[in-house]
Amino acid sequence: MYEQEVKQLQEMIDDSRRIVFFGGAGVSTESNIPDFRSADGLYQQKYKYSPEQIVSHTFFVHRTESFYEFYKEKMMFLDAKPNAAHKKLAELEAAGKLTAVITQNIDGLHQAAGSKNVLELHGSIHRNYCLKCRKFYDAAYVKNSEGIPKCSCGGTIKPDVVLYEEGLDSDVINRSIQAISAADMLIIGGTSLVVYPAAGFIDYFQGKHLAVINKSTTAREVGAQLTIAAPIGEIMGRITV
Repeated sequence: MYEQEVKQLQEMIDDSRRIVFFGGAGVSTESNIPDFRSADGLYQQKYKYSPEQIVSHTFFVHRTESFYEFYKEKMMFLDAKPNAAHKKLAELEAAGKLTAVITQNIDGLHQAAGSKNVLELHGSIHRNYCLKCRKFYDAAYVKNSEGIPKCSCGGTIKPDVVLYEEGLDSDVINRSIQAISAADMLIIGGTSLVVYPAAGFIDYFQGKHLAVINKSTTAREVGAQLTIAAPIGEIMGRITV
């Protein structure tokens, strides 16, 4: 299956020198990390509060323990391993063809696969800071803590992830826009293009080749010359570098 689509994607990649990848939760579902909006995603499950409420700044401040119950169980997957998509993107970067990975994911799997220039729009579960003294803690400390993770100074630890009601990091935004603007190929993968402002960044692309690889249709039409409705790891795993 998808022989013709993979062949066309390969030709586009072979013809490009400054590829940027823009990805979302669908990139990590093949690593057994649930996404949010698909039929079996987190937003379809039933909780006392909606996931949107739970992962908001207000909820974190006022119901910190409940936030961490959900966050540790549903958003921290420390045993997850990079899949074929993560690995192929790292190979493309090592070969000097891919200039940046821009991700909405917080799982750190792109770095685990070997990618160096990863722009994390929504932060990372692997960076955690005390709100009082700014001391750093890794993901394992947070995951294994009882209740609310606390710093040695007594302060509450907060994950360096962008919650609802919080703004994106301006430096990451600027670097993402610069990378997309300078790209001659943009691959959009594993994202429904629902979450803004991130989804709007692709409007800065002025290059030659635009491909979308996503199991379901995206929320907006981006004018891609190639659209593949398939799991991204399955497709990217068949690309040769």
